[in-house]
Amino acid sequence: MSERHVPVLLDEVIDAVEPNAGKVIVDATFGAGGYTRALLECGAQVHAFDRDPDAIRDGAELARRYAPRLSLHPHRFSQMQAEMERIGVPQVDAVVMDIGVSSMQLDEAERGFAFASDGPLDMRMSRDGASAADFLNSADEAAIADVLYQYGEERQSRRVARAIVAARPLETTGELARIVRRALGYKPHEKKDPATRTFQAVRIHVNNELGELHAGLAAAEALLKEGGVLAVVSFHSLEDRIVKRFFKKASGAGRAVSRHLPGERPGPAPTFAKLSKAIRPSQAEVARNPRARSSILRHAVRTAAPARADREARA
Repeated sequence: MSERHVPVLLDEVIDAVEPNAGKVIVDATFGAGGYTRALLECGAQVHAFDRDPDAIRDGAELARRYAPRLSLHPHRFSQMQAEMERIGVPQVDAVVMDIGVSSMQLDEAERGFAFASDGPLDMRMSRDGASAADFLNSADEAAIADVLYQYGEERQSRRVARAIVAARPLETTGELARIVRRALGYKPHEKKDPATRTFQAVRIHVNNELGELHAGLAAAEALLKEGGVLAVVSFHSLEDRIVKRFFKKASGAGRAVSRHLPGERPGPAPTFAKLSKAIRPSQAEVARNPRARSSILRHAVRTAAPARADREARA
């Protein structure tokens, strides 16, 4: 595994899930296999998921080396519970999720996730469905502006969307970056390239990343056994906000029932307990791996309560 593919907050994730021989763990975001490799070295059995066919292909050698303790699953992590049930593993000891785009995807110009090197305007994690170019060349200005505002927190989303529509058709990442910079008056000495927000927004939209995250958290809740650990690493505020709210709601934190309101029912039993605080990388880790800078780890322990989706289905 090359230096650019070092997994972030690895020691903290391992401390949270405590892998050892006999434990069955899902790595919901296999990527370059960093977390999976560490879990296997601790003796655990790992089921690794990734929707990117390149990641599954590149992981074949690792799977052979650690057979039969490593199984690769070419599926979205929102499908983990259904897939594990299909193969006869209805519950696991831990689920690890590293949300967002992988280093491999960012570093390969042909995938179209970044603008450091010019490449086709693609951004599809699974290599199927509509690409970034398909969306930007066909959506109306208002739809593009909404995506930029919601997923990139771009305050001048309408101006950028107007510039994109005026410049169509777009084919490359370089074209898109230049259009955004020109629309926002970017100066080369500025610390952060304004195109970053647009690229994040379009990527999230093309891959339905936030919808996948909501579904993946619910799938992990259904899959974990009592005492199992869910550990989630996120990289920006939109992701972390979803994870934080999920754990808060699942643990019943902040919920109060007034004894002065007759007939008011207490809420459902918490499905998670022992919530961690937000764990961030040390200065030493950031110095070794700058991509760790914005990462946040949150983890919690599964209780014996039925998964909330199961309870809602029976209601």
